Amino acid sequence: MTTYNIRFATEEDIPQIIELCAAHAEFEQASYDATGKAEELKKHLFIAKNDVKCLVVEMNKELVGYATFIKQFSTWDANFYVYLDCLFMNEKARNLGIGLQLMEEIKAYAKNEECSVIQWQTPNFNVNAIRFYKRLGATSKSKERFSWNV
Repeated sequence: MTTYNIRFATEEDIPQIIELCAAHAEFEQASYDATGKAEELKKHLFIAKNDVKCLVVEMNKELVGYATFIKQFSTWDANFYVYLDCLFMNEKARNLGIGLQLMEEIKAYAKNEECSVIQWQTPNFNVNAIRFYKRLGATSKSKERFSWNV
């Protein structure tokens, strides 16, 4: 039996979170530049007035997964929802039921914040994640994601 702990991140976790972000980017076939990320993560996760939350999964004093999420507003629904920005588990943590537990923690947060919906996106080639999300009972919408540098 694998022992793990899901908890909110602390400032001491930032170096390992950055490593997980790099692994996440590689997994999603994207580039990642860690330059300046420690300072920005510290500011947004622990100092700023925003509500970005970061859960981490710890096994044997090593972070093996993370999820970041934030409460946002939907004009269409005229209500708030939780947006799951990132969820990543490294190889050691996959297929152990930890992802489900992590999602349940986010679900509990959403309910506590009186949000009835959690939204997220994943690349269409990530078939394992899509299968996992469908097993949760999540539904998908086809959309294009755009980025506009300002």
